[in-house]
Amino acid sequence: MVSQGSAIRALILGGTADASELAAAIARARIDAVYSYGGRTRAPADQPLPTRIGGFGGVRGLADTIRAEGITHVIDATHPFAAEMSRNAVQACAATGTPLIALERAPWPKTPGDNWIEVTDVDAAVAALPEAPTNVFLAIGRQHIAPFARKNQHAYTLRFVDPPEAPLPFAADVIVSRGPFTLEGELAMMRARNIAWIVARNSGGDGARAKIDAARRLDLPVIMIARPELPERRRVESVTEVMQWLGHSTRLGA
Repeated sequence: MVSQGSAIRALILGGTADASELAAAIARARIDAVYSYGGRTRAPADQPLPTRIGGFGGVRGLADTIRAEGITHVIDATHPFAAEMSRNAVQACAATGTPLIALERAPWPKTPGDNWIEVTDVDAAVAALPEAPTNVFLAIGRQHIAPFARKNQHAYTLRFVDPPEAPLPFAADVIVSRGPFTLEGELAMMRARNIAWIVARNSGGDGARAKIDAARRLDLPVIMIARPELPERRRVESVTEVMQWLGHSTRLGA
């Protein structure tokens, strides 16, 4: 934890709902901070902090930014599957001697009634799909869909935050929508499209959980992609714990 008298300039590696909640808490606490988006979303949500958009240029670029911007603390609040950014943060903070903490939601646990096929990566998810044509909800983000062209016999439904800028690698029904999503909405979508299989990443959190609950309700198989392995780092699951690490309270006006 940082002492109350210490000067803080924090860098939030963001892009998640948790990161936005943290940004709001940091702004209320009047902590000097910068919020960084990776740049993959064309219309990112506004933040109450100075914001930068785009990559850093690897470990060296992030380390150079930490030094140039006088960053004293780094909070990795990226998506649990943003493995490259998280690995870069570990190395850059080690190189600069900068304290690092990860705000990372817990993965979804498999519960009674879940019909999961648990796999390690996207290629394994492709292999786990049946050969016979079926309707698949591919809920893994636009960066990871290309391998599914190997099984283009399926009727895929995709959901993106932004409309695709380039042609997709296979024919698909594209839904453009930003979460969080409701159980009722997910049930209606799956029924309307006669979804028979779901492919998802174990992102955790509440914003994307509704599709998993809907799959359980409809007794649908879910090919669940496990999180990538990451280097050892300090990790917490709540904004309150990050604020305590910074030596502040999450109370309004603190």
